[in-house]
Amino acid sequence: MELNSDISDFTRRDLTLLGKTKPVLLTGATGPAVIVIHEIYGFTPTLARFCRWLGDAGLRVYAPILFGAPDASNLEKPSMMRILSLCISREFTILRANRSSPVTDWLRALARLAHHECGGPGVGAIGMCVTGGFALSMALDPVVLAPVLAQPGVPALNSAAIDIAPEDLDRVRERTRHGLELRGYRFEGDTICPASRFAALRSSFGTAFTGTELPDVAGNPAGMKARGKPPHSVFTGDLIDAAGQPTRAAADEVIAFFRRTLLQPDAAA
Repeated sequence: MELNSDISDFTRRDLTLLGKTKPVLLTGATGPAVIVIHEIYGFTPTLARFCRWLGDAGLRVYAPILFGAPDASNLEKPSMMRILSLCISREFTILRANRSSPVTDWLRALARLAHHECGGPGVGAIGMCVTGGFALSMALDPVVLAPVLAQPGVPALNSAAIDIAPEDLDRVRERTRHGLELRGYRFEGDTICPASRFAALRSSFGTAFTGTELPDVAGNPAGMKARGKPPHSVFTGDLIDAAGQPTRAAADEVIAFFRRTLLQPDAAA
């Protein structure tokens, strides 16, 4: 399907959870749910494409809109105003290390609702860029069985840190001792999600964390490279949608991870 802003195949719901209302875009089958959290750009045509792939694989996608327009009109271009607004927002912890963003409480509530509505053993969750670490905090809830961290970009001022409170980190680490698996993806030369952040995740979770690092040559020339920067967005703007491409293979791997974990009735909690 050609990339454009048409998301007529998605359904919008305004969901009130924990006293806060946010738009959520839904698409896909009637299978187990996956929470797909957008990048700093907001919901974009390339993110819609990724959501459709999940839907085609038999999963039900819930894509919350945390900022930006609640459609696919958002441009994949950096906005200083957006960055500044997130830095001062009470819902997001962008700069400080060892803290969980308050918005992850709402996302965990969304995961519980999605699990109630869709059934199955639990739900999957993937965060990207500024929301990349949110999937880790969401794994505090036992309904989240398949967390994926795509190029987690915060905390911005500490490249070797993770955006989760120490006590929350301990709780997720305890879950990994009972079978929880975590996955992460980044490009080797990415300076927004540096190698030191994956090193911290490996140190924290050992073999429970599978971190895949793609060569920069695998990035889409029309993505970040077109701005003279290393590729960053593994599953959206820097993905090359063609057979044999490492980024498309990474997307297929994530889809397989969700299917393996969520479509089995005896998935580990």
